[in-house]
Amino acid sequence: MPYKIYVYDTDTDCIGTGTLSSAYIQTQLEAAAGQDVDVHISSAGGSAFDAIAIYDLLKKYPGNVTIYIDALAASAASIVAMAGQQIIMSKYALLMIHKPMVGSGGNADELLKDIQMLNVVQSRLAQIYMDKTGLDGVTVNSLIDSVTWMTADQALDLGFIDQVEDYNADISNSAIIKNYTSTAPAIYQRCINKILNTNMNMNIENRELIDRNTSVLDKIMNFFKKVVNKQTITDKGTLHHAGELDEGTEVYQDEDMSTPATSDCYTTSSGQKVTVQGGKVQKVAPPAIDPEVDPDADDDDDSLPDSLFGSKKKGDVQNRVKAIKAKLHAQNALLNEAKAALEAANARLHKTRDEVKNEIKSDFTPEGSRRSSKAKTEPVPFFSPQTTLAQNAVKKAIAK
Repeated sequence: MPYKIYVYDTDTDCIGTGTLSSAYIQTQLEAAAGQDVDVHISSAGGSAFDAIAIYDLLKKYPGNVTIYIDALAASAASIVAMAGQQIIMSKYALLMIHKPMVGSGGNADELLKDIQMLNVVQSRLAQIYMDKTGLDGVTVNSLIDSVTWMTADQALDLGFIDQVEDYNADISNSAIIKNYTSTAPAIYQRCINKILNTNMNMNIENRELIDRNTSVLDKIMNFFKKVVNKQTITDKGTLHHAGELDEGTEVYQDEDMSTPATSDCYTTSSGQKVTVQGGKVQKVAPPAIDPEVDPDADDDDDSLPDSLFGSKKKGDVQNRVKAIKAKLHAQNALLNEAKAALEAANARLHKTRDEVKNEIKSDFTPEGSRRSSKAKTEPVPFFSPQTTLAQNAVKKAIAK
């Protein structure tokens, strides 16, 4: 049983006075006589010099020293807290560090000496924090200058403590099993619950058994994922999903189904066109069958003889074949589009001269022309005299 020392503030005492002075802590350590010591702290601070003295006493103590921050380790008390081989902080407690302070008076020279003294003291306090956390001097002094309050999690992240003390109930084997299998299909959950109810010794705490169960349960859940989750091989990689690949189905890039599939158009090994938007299937178009280029036209059986696999896994080879087929379907779709474009171009080449002329329409007007839009649309007369002589002859003929 460790010897317990309580560094708790009272109505009259803080660090440096009464039962919280370095002299009193020394008598406590002498009484402990080398056995392990648990030091519980709940203090708003006090004298920085006494705090450094207590820190030094605890560091030199021959037994193991464990520090417990029960509620508050602020100011000088935070220095005492750094002395433990292990520092454990309640998840409800707080740790605070700040610049050292002094109440003094006098002339300018005396005040300047106080400033110099405070800077030296801060450098010693910062070194204690640096030795514990491994942080650099700039970071530690920045935390000191800012008057930093830390929760247990924040203190743990920065390295001021080693462990956060929680008060949750002990975890039993059955609780771990239920946590692992909560997402499994109902039929598996029923089987597991039956095992737990039959074997009552599964509900007692046994850390070694818990560790073994955790490893086994990882394998079980991986098996569940393979049974429940499905994958569809496409020309752009594998799509992972639960259930059939229909409109509205959520699709993912990874087996854990944590990263949604990229928005794109995918071609499956059977030739289906799958349009994905925002991680969901928007449309599934049936394959366009073309016997001339369809990779599955003459092969309805994807099975391959085992002799072809050698040392490779059969499933890996079959998945590779499906991926190749998916890419072939995607390429065939592009070929069909190119073929349709070529046919359209060929049809235009075979049009007659008149058909091409009829398609050409122009409203071009020479620059500076005064012809009206009406004049442009009037048909040219069958006979129109062009010379002045011809025009005069027509006029004379009409006058007679």
